[in-house]
Amino acid sequence: MAHFAKRMKSMENSAYVVKKLFGAMNDPEIISFGGGAPAREALPVDIVREISNDIMRMDSRGIEALQYGPVMGTADLREVVVNELLAPKGVEAKAENIIITGGGMEAINLLCQLFIDPDDIILVESPSFVHSVEVFEMFQAKCIPVSMDENGMMTDDLEEKIIKYKPKMVYVIPTFQNPTGITLSQERRKKIAELGSKYDTIILEDDPYRDIRYSGSDLLPIKSFDKTGHTILANSFSKIFSAGSRLGYIYANDEITEKLFDAKTATNSHTAMLPQILCAEFFKRGYYPAHHKMICDLYRERRDVMLECIDKFFPEGTKRTTPDGGLFVWVELPENINTTELLKESVSNPDVKVAFVAGEGFYAEGGGKGRNCMRISYGGVTPEKIRIGAEKLGRLISSKVK
Repeated sequence: MAHFAKRMKSMENSAYVVKKLFGAMNDPEIISFGGGAPAREALPVDIVREISNDIMRMDSRGIEALQYGPVMGTADLREVVVNELLAPKGVEAKAENIIITGGGMEAINLLCQLFIDPDDIILVESPSFVHSVEVFEMFQAKCIPVSMDENGMMTDDLEEKIIKYKPKMVYVIPTFQNPTGITLSQERRKKIAELGSKYDTIILEDDPYRDIRYSGSDLLPIKSFDKTGHTILANSFSKIFSAGSRLGYIYANDEITEKLFDAKTATNSHTAMLPQILCAEFFKRGYYPAHHKMICDLYRERRDVMLECIDKFFPEGTKRTTPDGGLFVWVELPENINTTELLKESVSNPDVKVAFVAGEGFYAEGGGKGRNCMRISYGGVTPEKIRIGAEKLGRLISSKVK
């Protein structure tokens, strides 16, 4: 058999729970706090059905939806990004600087194609989104962790590591971060943009949870403070429209956008046309404001129930974050608990049957860091099941505390 590319070696380091146990999370007998999928109730099925029927009754629109399309994405959807999603957040953009991608992960992949050579350094949060780190490592980059606190990535540590390692890129999830749910403070957002300009380093701002805030004050994106074009903003429609549509976008300066055009052309020519047209019509027909309110109300209720249950059922010494939005809460258990081992028992024990994601796999530095932590997602679970699952999980954890 032919030898696999060397880059595939990095995939062997993926956390066991991420690669092997996601299948178990689809087991109807398991209450899953593991995946980051939107709630079923948050998917606008009836609206998309209506729009689809309208489009397919019009010959010109139907043909457009099923034909090849522009590399950058449809003009309608790029205007939606500019006017509906960026302008209200303080980012002034032009449609010609927006490229529509196949979900947020393609945005990260395309930017790695542009910037990352083998052995380049990428600075990431500690902990960080495991799938992004996997992409970086497939491009044979080395990920160096930057410390976080309750206000997000620590900019003093970031600057020290920029000076020391001279990274090609800094990767940051500033709002309701995956996995912790932490939000980067406004002061640090401004500072990170300044550091990118000062040290000629790309700041990749990955912000897919930003638009599902249901408490606290809205903050300006890092990109809004960028004066030199060093910050690139990547985002997704997965959490506000449809995860299955696989739509995302990148906003970058002229020079980077031109290179993205070339990379996108070579990768897949363009993002699928049908979901782009459906999504653009969803916004143009005015459905988004009411939909947005509905999903924020839904996730707020589920967050509140989850936090209440963690405080009630988990053992003394447990620490957790308090997210103002997004889908995740980060839990730190007493030190003797190994959440990787706990997960195996939790999904297999017939008296528990609860899934989560163990914390160790989110740390690029390895070495067992995060061994007593877990990411709990509440977005796709009803309040009733949250209460049942949290009580069962809490009882199991308490039995392990020394």
